[in-house]
Amino acid sequence: MRKFINYLKESYAEMTKKVTWPTWDKLQSSAIVVMVASAIFALVIFAIDFVIEAAMKFIYTL
Repeated sequence: MRKFINYLKESYAEMTKKVTWPTWDKLQSSAIVVMVASAIFALVIFAIDFVIEAAMKFIYTL
């Protein structure tokens, strides 16, 4: 139990004194980049799915 308590104390000290947290502006810009990248990735997957679906329909109608 002593090791666990020591772990919690060290974790708290590291999170409050050693970690550099991003500023609000950096956090917002990073979130926007992630949202845009996710939207682009979703569109690419949609396009691939649409092309494969059309190809399968063409193949099955032969």
